[in-house]
Amino acid sequence: MLRKLDEGGESVTHSARAASAISAALAVFWSAASQAEYGLNMTEGVTRVSREVYELHMLIFWICVVIGVFVFGAMFYSMYHHRKDKGAVPAQFHESTTVEVLWTIIPMLILIGMAIPATRVLIALEDASEPDLTVTVTGYQWKWKYEYLDEGVSFFSTLATPREQIAGLEEKGEHYLLEVDNPLVLPVGKKVRILTTAADVIHAWWVPDLGWKRDAIPGYINESWTFIEKPGVFRGQCAELCGKDHGFMPVVVDARPEEEFNLWLAGLKGQQLAVAGADDREWTQTELMEQGEQIYNTMCSACHQANGEGLPGAFPGLKGSAIVTGPVEDHIDLILNGKAGTAMAAFGPQLSDADVAAVVTYERNAWGNATGDVIQPAKIATLR
Repeated sequence: MLRKLDEGGESVTHSARAASAISAALAVFWSAASQAEYGLNMTEGVTRVSREVYELHMLIFWICVVIGVFVFGAMFYSMYHHRKDKGAVPAQFHESTTVEVLWTIIPMLILIGMAIPATRVLIALEDASEPDLTVTVTGYQWKWKYEYLDEGVSFFSTLATPREQIAGLEEKGEHYLLEVDNPLVLPVGKKVRILTTAADVIHAWWVPDLGWKRDAIPGYINESWTFIEKPGVFRGQCAELCGKDHGFMPVVVDARPEEEFNLWLAGLKGQQLAVAGADDREWTQTELMEQGEQIYNTMCSACHQANGEGLPGAFPGLKGSAIVTGPVEDHIDLILNGKAGTAMAAFGPQLSDADVAAVVTYERNAWGNATGDVIQPAKIATLR
């Protein structure tokens, strides 16, 4: 008997401990949950169209709530007040014309009431006519290219989150995986037409605050537009599974007042004129190595790693590889034209002659390769 009591007491002790552990876990969860931001609804956004989409969403939501309350309320009322123990006798009727007319007309009127505002919003979403500015958005694995068609300038936008944060070696920043080196800068109070396409696989350009997202499909151009009403930085990401680094392909839109936008645009034009001039001069090895390292870390390190050792079985290493230490013409050709059937993209359309010369020089002299080769932009221009 004592043994049984001891066993029972031990069981109670274990149960108490388990209950205490569960209570502590729930307390931690509740504490964390109470500090979390529950974004359960759509964002209202910063454009008129995004607010119309939000209002349409809420209208349909409340229509569905009313229908649900009415239908389930009628069901529960009928089941409770007409149950068998109250002596309820089921009515016998067949082919009631009145009921059939009602359950046809009422849903039809509800659908019409939903279709009218939905059609109005859809038409507004597709009306990209008479823009003040046109921007082409091209998706690449895994970055975006922005081209201001009427201004003759373009640039690439890539992830700016340090790889140390991604690897867990540093504390993650406020905008982890949602920060870029070059955001898309747009003017406030202007209608901007956005043309989306892709150079390799299907991507999707999505900024929730603008109220829409658009697929970027190779060989096709999809048209959208936005009219941002207030300055700010608005973040999004690629919304289509596009390969290994799909999660590292953010979108950042920087909306500025018209005067600030014009100053920024003038500065960008000056920078690109300077880049064009860089293709025509001789570079020192030090300059090429510095520029090449920057380009490599931006364009190449995601696959080949910052140490040049690649990912075994997925992406080849460049440290001591035959392509990097072999004929320089083959190395340049691979960067310019890529390699069919692999993830190696053609960087010729993405990089200037000076940039290609820099990254080739860097790869041939980094990580102990030490070929001593110094490639000039003129050589790249010859091999294009």
